[in-house]
Amino acid sequence: MKTVLLAEDDIDFGNILKQYLSLYEFKVTWAKDGEEALEVFHKNEFDICVFDVMMPKLDGFSLAEKVIEQDPEMPFVFLTARSQKEDKIKGLKLGADDYIIKPFEAEELILRLQNIIKRTRKKSTVYFSKSNITIGQYQFSQEKLELKNKEAVQRLTEKEAQLIQFLFQHKNQLLKRDKILQAVWGTDDFFTGRSMDVFISRLRKYFKEDSSIKIESIRGVGLEFKLTSTKE
Repeated sequence: MKTVLLAEDDIDFGNILKQYLSLYEFKVTWAKDGEEALEVFHKNEFDICVFDVMMPKLDGFSLAEKVIEQDPEMPFVFLTARSQKEDKIKGLKLGADDYIIKPFEAEELILRLQNIIKRTRKKSTVYFSKSNITIGQYQFSQEKLELKNKEAVQRLTEKEAQLIQFLFQHKNQLLKRDKILQAVWGTDDFFTGRSMDVFISRLRKYFKEDSSIKIESIRGVGLEFKLTSTKE
């Protein structure tokens, strides 16, 4: 049974959503505000989160930021009664898998959640080495999910490690976005593409201490993981 954290302060609407999701074999935990949702998230595991944007105590965007800090790979969807472009862009920049404007058909939400969960459960086609890899002045361990630079250790999520491994395997090559997305995420749709942009920004920060390592974006084409000096 797929588990969902629903954060919705509208009692009537939240109750309807919970009942409808339950009919489609989702196990729903319903929180009435952002703070309650965050507390529940800390204590349980979920397959996906559905957050209303406008909530008391902690709004949906702030809640998503805190969830990402704990689990950067948790898929989440925003629900909002506002159709403002700025809100949608803000949600996508946070890495949202979808952004649904009220009113909407409950069946539409069900299909979107099912598709997102199916996509995120797909296995990556990236293959890992158990030994450490030297990338410039860094030591990368996929097995330990670590990127080490001298004594500084950056803990990685599994998806970050998969992305580093794939980019390193194809270093100094121009990679099309859809090739990266298919290899690491198993799909190349719009929302996954926005998620990849967030991960690339993180990797740039992780590798910033070594000027010989650059992740360059070629607009409309893809990326190149440039490594001007490496020990393999």
